[in-house]
Amino acid sequence: MKKFKFRDEQKGAIFLVIMFLIIVSVIVFMAVSLRTDAIGERLADDQVIRVLTVMDDGDNNVIFSNVLIYYPVSKKAAIVNIPGNTGSIYQSLGRVDRIDEVYREKGIETYRREISKLLGCTVPFHMVFKLDDFIYLTDILNGLRIFNPSPVDIVSEAGERWLLPSGAVNFDGDKISTYLKYHIEDENPSDVQERYQNVIAAFFSTLHDKRGYITMKNAMSKKILKLIHMNLDNRDSFRLLEMISEMDAETVVRQTVTGRIRIVDSQKLLFPLNNGEFIKEAVKQSTNMLLSTGGTYASRVYVLEIKNGTSIQGLAHNTSILFQNASYDVLSAMNADSNDYEKTVIIDHIGNKEIAAMVGDFIHCKNIVEEEVDLSNTERETAADVDFTIILGKDFDGRYVRASK
Repeated sequence: MKKFKFRDEQKGAIFLVIMFLIIVSVIVFMAVSLRTDAIGERLADDQVIRVLTVMDDGDNNVIFSNVLIYYPVSKKAAIVNIPGNTGSIYQSLGRVDRIDEVYREKGIETYRREISKLLGCTVPFHMVFKLDDFIYLTDILNGLRIFNPSPVDIVSEAGERWLLPSGAVNFDGDKISTYLKYHIEDENPSDVQERYQNVIAAFFSTLHDKRGYITMKNAMSKKILKLIHMNLDNRDSFRLLEMISEMDAETVVRQTVTGRIRIVDSQKLLFPLNNGEFIKEAVKQSTNMLLSTGGTYASRVYVLEIKNGTSIQGLAHNTSILFQNASYDVLSAMNADSNDYEKTVIIDHIGNKEIAAMVGDFIHCKNIVEEEVDLSNTERETAADVDFTIILGKDFDGRYVRASK
């Protein structure tokens, strides 16, 4: 009798255990499914992918930061450089300071939110590279190819020798470390920022060339993933890297935050032009270009010449900075043949109406004329070095062309 009762209790216990395991399995499955779907939807729904990349020196200090803006449909992208000394009143700090102080004091999530405010767009993803990890990652990828215009042979104050060759060179991890660290007295800060952008651009280019390392999902890809700290789980981190590895790295357009240097509490801070509105407009313009159905934007960087057709001094120069922020190459900024232009005009030298309209939209100019080209005259002198000429008139207020009353 006791033996029979023991078997009943055993059966009941097994039944309860099975029911418990089923319930736990269902809960875990639903939780994982919902979480994965949420991340998957965010990756799928974003027409443009924005990723903050940060190089950390290993002591929680930012070496450089960039935001990748990538449109997977066209495989085209832009990289926006964020100088560490970009100054503002940061709510997360409660004071005026450098933007990289936000990262040091508040961490990557708060830092990403502040950069989203700076650029006027949501940056949902981030990649953080610790410098030592990046050096190792560079060696795993068999080096990063970078064009170094001049050789470097310098001894630092600490006695360290910085030695780099010139030309298009494949830098290993140690060379990349030197490339990031070396300092030349009186070096232009923009040159330093350009070096930083060269590194992240070279990384994306190499990721494209070695994309099999990611798509194979083997021991190598897992090793790479461990060296990149992202705010996604492993599955979605792989997805994001796979998408980025398809990027046309040869046509990436570069932008940077520009502004005026001011001394605040003994610090040289870079305050963005026009209270930050210029860089927001530039990022918006670049994003619209990436989404252009014609795809003409990505073929190359368009070259402008800007002429001041008014008596306002410095108007062409200031406007050139505005367009440079929007990823255009400004060949020259000068006075026009007259300072009495009533209306701003854009002259299209290449017959590309779509891009001409984009140039015009950036300053709200609809007055676009196409240069008449005499193809029979092979010795003609034209503005062949530039794609568009912008002559600023009295209707231009320094940012936009005012609509006529």
